[in-house]
Amino acid sequence: MRINVDRDICCGAGMCVLTAPDIFDQSEEDGLVVLLRQPEAAEADAAREATQLCPSGAISVADEED
Repeated sequence: MRINVDRDICCGAGMCVLTAPDIFDQSEEDGLVVLLRQPEAAEADAAREATQLCPSGAISVADEED
């Protein structure tokens, strides 16, 4: 799994941070999403939930094949 964020369409709602705070943060300057790191396998569900809860669609998941 690979997470991608598009700060150009982020609205700063913060649902990603509330759902997966070890993966996402918000910039202090503009409140937009910041990807802290790619999720580990055990965090996949939380990362997918954050993607689904994002009101602007600024977060996407790409499944990587081994």
